[in-house]
Amino acid sequence: MDGSGPFSCPICLEPLREPVTLPCGHNFCLACLGALWPHRGTGGAGAPGGAARCPLCQEPFPDGLQLRKNHTLSELLQLRQGSGPGPGPGRASAPAPAPEPAAPSAPPSAPEPSAPCAPEPWTAGEEPVRCDACPEGAALPAARSCLSCLASFCPAHLGPHERSPALRGHRLVPPLRRLEESLCPRHLRPLERYCRAERRCLCEACAQEHRGHELVPLEQERALQESAAVAERERVSQLFAEAAATLQEFQKEVLGFIEEGEAALLSRSQGDLRRQEEQRSRLSRARHNLGQVPEADSVSFLQELLALRLALEEGCGPGPGPPRELGFTKSSQAVRAVREVLAAACASQWGQLRGLSGDEDGPHKLGPEADAESQDPDTSSHLDSEAPRDYFLKFAYIVDLDSDTADKFLQLFGTKGVKRVLCPISYPESPTRFTHCEQVLGEGALDRGTYYWEVEIIEGWVSVGVMAEDFSPQEPYDRGRLGRNAHSCCLQWNGRGFSVWFHGQEAPLPHAFSPTVGVCLEYADRALAFYAVRDGKVSLLRRLKATRARRSGPPASLGDPFQSFVDSYFPELFRSRLKPAFFLESVDAHLQIGPLKKSCISVLKRR
Repeated sequence: MDGSGPFSCPICLEPLREPVTLPCGHNFCLACLGALWPHRGTGGAGAPGGAARCPLCQEPFPDGLQLRKNHTLSELLQLRQGSGPGPGPGRASAPAPAPEPAAPSAPPSAPEPSAPCAPEPWTAGEEPVRCDACPEGAALPAARSCLSCLASFCPAHLGPHERSPALRGHRLVPPLRRLEESLCPRHLRPLERYCRAERRCLCEACAQEHRGHELVPLEQERALQESAAVAERERVSQLFAEAAATLQEFQKEVLGFIEEGEAALLSRSQGDLRRQEEQRSRLSRARHNLGQVPEADSVSFLQELLALRLALEEGCGPGPGPPRELGFTKSSQAVRAVREVLAAACASQWGQLRGLSGDEDGPHKLGPEADAESQDPDTSSHLDSEAPRDYFLKFAYIVDLDSDTADKFLQLFGTKGVKRVLCPISYPESPTRFTHCEQVLGEGALDRGTYYWEVEIIEGWVSVGVMAEDFSPQEPYDRGRLGRNAHSCCLQWNGRGFSVWFHGQEAPLPHAFSPTVGVCLEYADRALAFYAVRDGKVSLLRRLKATRARRSGPPASLGDPFQSFVDSYFPELFRSRLKPAFFLESVDAHLQIGPLKKSCISVLKRR
């Protein structure tokens, strides 16, 4: 269209009112076209009785074409103007729309110049997207939608986009039912790019604000996500198969154990029975021999009597004793314990998965065996554990110190270094300058995405963290210090050890001193993490994030007062935009921002 804007009528040069779309894709006010229609024979619009032409590109279209309102474009204009149905701004004095013009004087039976082609097939049972240029009530299924014209066209009305050089630059996509959902709500331009750092669809205007982020076409990101879903499904299926194989092996071992116990029991019982049979045979034989001794043979009688007595004594000896508890009867208890552990683990992991579905892009770990190999390539699960430093550099945020916030007892060295001094510095007056605390903020405010920066502790007691943009710098010392209120949070080095501060509560950390500290702000996940940076790796010191309430059982923060404060108040910190913040507590405190090498990272510098 002309310079009056993409949502202006080329005839009256004012915002479109009752917009109609011609087959060539250009949009006009219904009243403006209605006023021009009777004079189509003048001004190059076409000879009387001939084919009408678009007033802008002179593309001819059938005389019998019935103009009708483009409802999608009309709703989009209302959204853009921030008003309900009715005339747009500056159109209060516009004339009332003319009635829908009748067909020109061409004979009713005259055929249209081009018959529509067969429409592309659509899903059975689903109402197809209709052509916006076809007559009302006889619209054919659309073949493509144009993100520039904000209209859908059947194959016949799509011809001008294929023939006219002025329309070949329009972006055609498969038919869309609601074209406005494919536009950026800020710039009303087509969404064409995807930012992997912040996981958002962007238009070309938004893409200029994401320099340094990895931007890819929507089709490429969709293919990646679909392949990632397929790969994840395959991994889950493989893990379930391995778990089933483990259970089957355990079942085989337990059943084998029961069979072995049963065989041992039968063998022991058969041995006892055999011994008893032998004893009975000896007693019977001794009794028989004793009965066969002649009465006059006293020697033989005594010998046989002794044999009988010995057999009786052997038979009266201790037997096998009471049966011991059968060992294999404990098998069911063991299997029941495994079942309960498995059920509890499944319920716990399923609860975490359901909780993940409500988050945008926050990093999580589903258990000790969740590793980078099992994660989507776009996730940030590395943020919960030790990881290579290079992983964090893609979230790098270059912090510049804001001299208008520095306390008078802080001396700045460029925009990267700051040291606490004894003599006050004559800084100019500024409403954002701290007056009671030796603190300074970074430039720019953070309100979306993931950010990572590093601080080098050179000397003294230092606190690094974030502070709400709207926090008053005139607060007194006891409430204005970093981490001593609900509007800031920090990691402190006090010369002996690390600790984290939030809402006036301290949580000591059992970690050794690290001169380089990494700070990772995960705004979308409402989390703040501190890391020790050594030898190209980062090790988690503490990650602050409110824990989810459990459905049953005690809360996760039971017995941890600091986590209780985090659960209660930490999400409120993210209701404001946040700024990097630094507090130099001791008189010799000195820190340096960085180092982050620009040669190995792509930097988005927000100011």
